[in-house]
Amino acid sequence: MKETKISDTLINNDDDFDWLVTYADLVTLLLVFFVLLYSISSNIQTRFISALQTIKSQMENNSFFAQHIDMFDFPDYRDQFISLEEVTGLISRQDSLIRDVNRFITQNNDNNDLTTFVRMGKIIIRIDGSYLFEQSSAEINKGFIPVLLRLLDIMRAYPDYILNIKGHTDDEPISSTSKYGSNWELSSARATEVLKYLIKNGVEPERLTATGYGSTIPLVSNSSPENRAKNRRVEFVLEKDVYQ
Repeated sequence: MKETKISDTLINNDDDFDWLVTYADLVTLLLVFFVLLYSISSNIQTRFISALQTIKSQMENNSFFAQHIDMFDFPDYRDQFISLEEVTGLISRQDSLIRDVNRFITQNNDNNDLTTFVRMGKIIIRIDGSYLFEQSSAEINKGFIPVLLRLLDIMRAYPDYILNIKGHTDDEPISSTSKYGSNWELSSARATEVLKYLIKNGVEPERLTATGYGSTIPLVSNSSPENRAKNRRVEFVLEKDVYQ
């Protein structure tokens, strides 16, 4: 009987698996290549978003474009990324904020004066104007202070979000007894008053903007008292800060 040495068998088996070394090298190189591609594409996307935000900011500071800024479609490309929380199965930052905002609405919406929705990646809280201010006035109603304090809690809990406060009115000419010359001035003053209150209570000024639109962006036609009441509103728009 012919003897087969164990050492010879082991050597032959090692030769059979030499291809694994080459295969492992190839897989490693492919991984490095795709990581490099992803890094390049992410950097380009980040710079594009930054440029887009700069254009939007310049338009908001221009008196002509400011009144029509909502007509422009600024896509939120961040929605195309898969966050770490989504990969790991944990709740995303935006979902967590939406959950807290919904809880905030539920706790403070006895008269159905508050609504919330998400549009283009932005979380919008819409509040009936009469809930915040008296007619032709920009002085915040004391009854609304607890709601603002709750909003302050949300702003503190989500420092990576900025807030744009938008004031809107109906198309009725403002009372001649008012200190504001037009609905545009009134809406701007109301948004600014809310902004000043938030700053006074600790929100960083760089996280806030205030814009008055007057009657230029109605929700419904100003054809009845009920519709005009719907158009008198203040909107709080929460948006992820791309610079953080």
